[in-house]
Amino acid sequence: MVKQLISVIFFLITTFSAFSQTSFNHPIPKNWFLLDPEQDSVQGVSAERAYETVLKGQPSRTVIVAVIDSGVDIDHEDLKSVIWINEDEIADNGIDDDKNGYIDDVHGWNFIGGKNGNVDADTYELTREYIRLKAKYENVENDKVGKKQKAEYEIYKQVKDKYEKLKAKNEQQYKLYSNIYNNIVQSIDTLKVLLHVDTLTAEAVKGFETNDPSLLFAKGFLLNMFKNMNEDESLDDYVSQLKEAVDYYEVIVKYGYNESFDSRQIVGDDINNMNQKDYGNNDVKGPDPTHGTHVSGIIAADRKNDLGIKGIADNVKIMVVRAVPNGDERDKDVANAIFYAVDNGAQIINMSFGKKFSPNKDIVDKAVRHAEQKGVLLIHAAGNDAEDIDTEKNFPTRIYADGKEAKNWMEVGASAWGRDEDFVGSFSNYGKKSVSLFAPGVDIYSTVPDNKYKEESGTSMASPSTVGVAAMLMSYFPEFTAVEIKDILMKSSRKFDNLTVQKPGGGKINFSQLSISGGLVNSYEAVKMAQEIKQQKVIKK
Repeated sequence: MVKQLISVIFFLITTFSAFSQTSFNHPIPKNWFLLDPEQDSVQGVSAERAYETVLKGQPSRTVIVAVIDSGVDIDHEDLKSVIWINEDEIADNGIDDDKNGYIDDVHGWNFIGGKNGNVDADTYELTREYIRLKAKYENVENDKVGKKQKAEYEIYKQVKDKYEKLKAKNEQQYKLYSNIYNNIVQSIDTLKVLLHVDTLTAEAVKGFETNDPSLLFAKGFLLNMFKNMNEDESLDDYVSQLKEAVDYYEVIVKYGYNESFDSRQIVGDDINNMNQKDYGNNDVKGPDPTHGTHVSGIIAADRKNDLGIKGIADNVKIMVVRAVPNGDERDKDVANAIFYAVDNGAQIINMSFGKKFSPNKDIVDKAVRHAEQKGVLLIHAAGNDAEDIDTEKNFPTRIYADGKEAKNWMEVGASAWGRDEDFVGSFSNYGKKSVSLFAPGVDIYSTVPDNKYKEESGTSMASPSTVGVAAMLMSYFPEFTAVEIKDILMKSSRKFDNLTVQKPGGGKINFSQLSISGGLVNSYEAVKMAQEIKQQKVIKK
């Protein structure tokens, strides 16, 4: 989401022009992702229609959904009633009551925490690969590399080049946004003082007279901002958005590409021991649970209260597994998070994260195989780089190192509320061989910490949209396996004959070519198909 936000802010500041798909104010309902294409004229998942018609009065069972993420605000007004409770664990007694290897894991576990705190930001996997390879080849001349090391040495040169370019680029962006932010704040504060007001208005700024070039610039700049505002927007909104961009790049520079930063000093594990499981803590919120809280709300925000929003699934418990920092998650933590979720009863796992490198893919594969053997459905966000992941690397993945495929895996791209060619999220990854289907992922209004709500965009939102529909099916049709649920979701997805859309990254393409199913997830159609298959099974018996 932040990447899209930054592009919007930069576009706004440099051109003062209107923007469409990622706008912060639009006429569609905030719950558009729950609505129905036929009844409501928006491309939602038809959750409300499914409940009001086909599922009305039908019994359901509780489904446990694990959210592997940055953490979740388990005390949020719209989530606290749907948070999983480990009934075999006694809270805060310092004892591993259920003998699962984790002490006081009442609501889940945190694999990026330690005895004295939690990891917030972390390095990128690219940085970690650069550090690893640099130690081996930094002082080695090209003609001195042995035959066995030649391939890895070439990889080192590629990684080094990419690392150095990205580090420099992001440092430049950080300086750019910091300067813009500081100039805006200074302009606003200066004019407030000179006009003797606490809040600037377009009329007050327009009436300000000066011959000072710097003040004339500030006046013109702010008038352009006022000109492009909607009625319910303010200068504070833009300043806040720009500050978010500054903070985003600050984290990248200070942590993402910082060779000296080592988050594992906080965790306290042996990072070289890929089989280690006994680390972490039970703080499932962490320092910034915004992302995981938003994801959880999409899946399961309380549908029975009169607060905030309604999630897609109506009989779900969210198991919180913290493994995703502000940076790149580590393979060891991802693997352990999957193992934990599976072994503690999760039936579906949402994974709204991803990265370009996976140096320990074998241990993640082991965890995915474990989930497959136990019949757990894994649903993963396709990523926000506007790339074809049939050719570009994106981890974790359903393809094992031996070339075989996890049958319990779904990869999800992001759709938008726009019509026709604006139907696909401009940032979304895609792939005719790699992405299962698309789901709502643009301007999704959901829960964030401290009983608040916010719109976010990304395949991180599309994945839980699909998880919510999968949980609905699993709840009302317990006779179906994870693989059968996946098959129903794929086959029942809404198709759009010959619909040409804007291709993420540029150009145009038929929507059917962006994913395996060529469709958009839809709970109403999925429930109808599930009922038909169920009836057919009864008849055959």
